[in-house]
Amino acid sequence: MKVHQIPVGNMQNFTYIVEDDDTNQAIIIDPSWDLAELELVIKRNNLKIKYIINTHHHFDHTLGNDGMVESTGAKIIQHDSSELKHDISVRDGDVIEFGDSKLTVLYTPGHSKDSICLVGDGKIFSGDTLFVGSCGRVDLPGGSSKELYHSLFDILYNLEDMLVLYPGHNYGNTAISSIGDEKTTNPILQRRTEDEFVDMMGQ
Repeated sequence: MKVHQIPVGNMQNFTYIVEDDDTNQAIIIDPSWDLAELELVIKRNNLKIKYIINTHHHFDHTLGNDGMVESTGAKIIQHDSSELKHDISVRDGDVIEFGDSKLTVLYTPGHSKDSICLVGDGKIFSGDTLFVGSCGRVDLPGGSSKELYHSLFDILYNLEDMLVLYPGHNYGNTAISSIGDEKTTNPILQRRTEDEFVDMMGQ
């Protein structure tokens, strides 16, 4: 898979266009602002967008859905618990295919009730579950520090260290990282009890 990491908007968001190496099929992850930039990448690489995937329902990750559907005809994929308009619902363990590429859905609630990560080809698209050097906030509706604790330590912490981390926002000192590096350097991923984590998150 070839990853186009595109900074968009004024909230330090990343939108991703991920293209299959062997075909012209691709997906868009979390379109919001600066859709013209996405159009340029799509046109320049002669891509056919099969799906638009939202890692969660917050407006800064979904604002561009309708615009990209209109220009690409792609289907929108969201987690089964999302209340936003979408075409395909997914759950933990489901596999999304485009071209010869596959991404597995990990259900990782905590930042929101419908948060997912996408894993495949040595990469993880973590949305707002895990950032470089930090994690998503839990003080918005549907947020839960207890759920985030289990998403981080029962799921993400057990993934392969070499997985390249592509976060939903550019909040760290680098645009990308790895699961292994985050285990070592991210204060959020240092081992602690659930109660200690809840106290730290303040919720």
